[in-house]
Amino acid sequence: MRALLQRAKDASVTVDGQIIGKIDAGLLIFVCAMPDDTPATAAALAAKIAKLRLFKDDAGKMNLSLAQTGGSALIVSQFTLAADTSRGTRPGFSRAAKPDQANALYEHFIASMKALDIPVQTGQFGADMSVALTNDGPVTLWIDTAHP
Repeated sequence: MRALLQRAKDASVTVDGQIIGKIDAGLLIFVCAMPDDTPATAAALAAKIAKLRLFKDDAGKMNLSLAQTGGSALIVSQFTLAADTSRGTRPGFSRAAKPDQANALYEHFIASMKALDIPVQTGQFGADMSVALTNDGPVTLWIDTAHP
């Protein structure tokens, strides 16, 4: 799986003019399932993200995890993280998992984050979404489970 994490002061996702997910401080997490991913991959990614020390401690150092801060996660599916831009000027998306598999893994990732006691809000799989973010830092990280 691939994930793009953005430390957020706040973030929201809107579908058809309605806010369907909104968080205050925490992480905006864009996730993309790849064809070789499994539920174990999704669970391991969730565990890693929950423990990543991306938040400031009292000394101002990035030393606290999402779990330690009590922050929330806004999880948004984004197949475009699998884009192949190696040729031409139009990205290809054949590296992404097929929709049925991708949705199942997205849901498993969400369930895994919730099982770690992370408050979770979500986007809507396959929807045309508008995402708003106040990036904190800015802090943005890319995680690819195939290339840790």
